[in-house]
Amino acid sequence: MTGPEPGERRGGARSTALAVVLVLQALAAAFFAGDAVADITLAGLDLHVAMEAVIALALAAGVVFGAREMRRMVEQADRSEAALMAARGALGELIEARFAHWGLTPAEASVALMALKGFDVAAIAGLRGAALGTVRAQLAHVYAKAGVASRAELLAVFIDDLLEGPVDGPAAGGDELPAAREG
Repeated sequence: MTGPEPGERRGGARSTALAVVLVLQALAAAFFAGDAVADITLAGLDLHVAMEAVIALALAAGVVFGAREMRRMVEQADRSEAALMAARGALGELIEARFAHWGLTPAEASVALMALKGFDVAAIAGLRGAALGTVRAQLAHVYAKAGVASRAELLAVFIDDLLEGPVDGPAAGGDELPAAREG
């Protein structure tokens, strides 16, 4: 791919526009709050000043809620993009992106990929010409960086992406699962 696709450019432009609106709202809130404080200091509290204070509070609340919504939208877009990559048959790219996001070294990434493919520690050590202890240590680093405790949880990170996000607890028909992992 040579550059962002049209949908990615629109999403980025929307995010930028929303960020600009949030900054303008924050500046307006600061202006109204400062004006209200100055008016109260000079002339005391009256209906006009009270309205300015209410407007400043409403704008500040809008900034907070807008920022939260923007964050939620960006996170949802990230999850959707990961699911789309998987749906397009780009599981390899998804795995590489996760490994890069987690900051895995090339050796850790190689061990993690073999673990995802189902190789046990002894097989990985044999294929890599490494000691069992080295492979175990590398797997421990992978699990720590991925925020998981086992090979099954590591695999679940990628299955979650394929299924568009984690399954939430008993309503899905099983025991409650561990909290969603960062990725």
